[in-house]
Amino acid sequence: MQRLTDFIIAFLSSGAAVLLSLPFWRDNEYFAESDLYWQIYFILGFILGVYVIYVFIGSLRMLFIHANDEAQAAQCQDHQCQNKQEGES
Repeated sequence: MQRLTDFIIAFLSSGAAVLLSLPFWRDNEYFAESDLYWQIYFILGFILGVYVIYVFIGSLRMLFIHANDEAQAAQCQDHQCQNKQEGES
């Protein structure tokens, strides 16, 4: 379910990026004169965008998992140190 959610977020984000970058108000003058080339350009860009955002979300999730694990390990060590100090007193 988590991967499906990541894919949906990536898909919607890439769709928004494509809609924001449509060349219609520029009369297709920056890349290619043909509408076919613009369509190919945006289809390939959309696929690449979905992949990049999907990988970024996965990496970000892994980063948060590691940060959480490190915080728990540090908290666990603090409690052990406190327990040792209490036992020595």
